[in-house]
Amino acid sequence: MILPDFKAFPRAGRILGIDWGARRTGVAVSDASREFVFVRDAIVSRGAGGAIAQKIAEIAALEQVAGIIIGLPVHADGTPSQTATDVRKFASDLAALTELPIAFIEENLTSHAAQEQMGRVRVADIKARLDSEAARVILENAIAVMARLK
Repeated sequence: MILPDFKAFPRAGRILGIDWGARRTGVAVSDASREFVFVRDAIVSRGAGGAIAQKIAEIAALEQVAGIIIGLPVHADGTPSQTATDVRKFASDLAALTELPIAFIEENLTSHAAQEQMGRVRVADIKARLDSEAARVILENAIAVMARLK
């Protein structure tokens, strides 16, 4: 089920963070206390978007998460980007595959923040890790927002 905000999102348990991309989808997961966030291997897209949703549903079950956070790309002024439509379609596909609550958090410059935090690394490492590092930033931001709601 796709939630309109974080108010009904579970207050306990592990969370899966997603940075959806047309070529690569970044994945991160929190621990049960939500104090730590760990990156997982990115999912390389090979055609059909439904296959990514299926893979994420499998990861969510394997990681035993309580909910899923998906970064929603927005422009600097807060308006949805062109990619936001694709992200919402992905979320809809995912919601059809799992009963877990799904919430969006606006993402703006998360890839840039992730790359800054990665420091000086080889270009090959950036390509391999950047999307999941961005998912980590998305998830950390969502956890911070939820903590303020308590």
